[in-house]
Amino acid sequence: MVPPGPDRDPSPAYRVETERLTLRCYQPEDAERLHSAVAQSREHLLPWMPWAADEPQDISQKVQLIRGFRGRFDLGEDFVYGLFERSSEELVGGCGLHPRCGPGGLEMGYWVRVDRIGEGFATEAAAAMTRVAIELERVEFVEISCDPANERSAAVPRKLGFTSEGVLRARLPWPGGVRKDKQTWSLLAEDYAASPCASAVLDAFDVIGGRLI
Repeated sequence: MVPPGPDRDPSPAYRVETERLTLRCYQPEDAERLHSAVAQSREHLLPWMPWAADEPQDISQKVQLIRGFRGRFDLGEDFVYGLFERSSEELVGGCGLHPRCGPGGLEMGYWVRVDRIGEGFATEAAAAMTRVAIELERVEFVEISCDPANERSAAVPRKLGFTSEGVLRARLPWPGGVRKDKQTWSLLAEDYAASPCASAVLDAFDVIGGRLI
């Protein structure tokens, strides 16, 4: 990740408003909604998200999980967001920007609760997060990785102008000692202006509500 300037908070936006979504850092009071969304979606998530193997978790475990999310967010180490539908405030999924793909980049992940799949929330959130990463964090690239068999996930970077970098065999560690193939997509900062992400409509705010975009 490119180091922030002296007058900038080391974390990206705490809240991002798109046409239909609020993407924001989780709060402990979101634990029940997160528990319900993940429990409902567990069977759908199991083939694609390694963390789904740790479910179901009870509410107290979810509170501790969220506290960890928030702590790492505040320290500028890792950035996990809930996706909330603006019209209903329902938790419809989650996303994140993770500094685990090497210097200069952020890796993006996302999931959508099983009863809201097919509504374009993942694409809307990913476009917004890409804009935040490149315009606010000044990263050199954004990366998305998934199992090549996860066609819905792979459709998102394809729609947003990311380039497929190929498939690495047996690179994704999985519960039970299994390793899955890993398909990686990336968008370079130099290619960002020509991508659909650059025209994503959003408002972004810092931790005290100051406008960033």
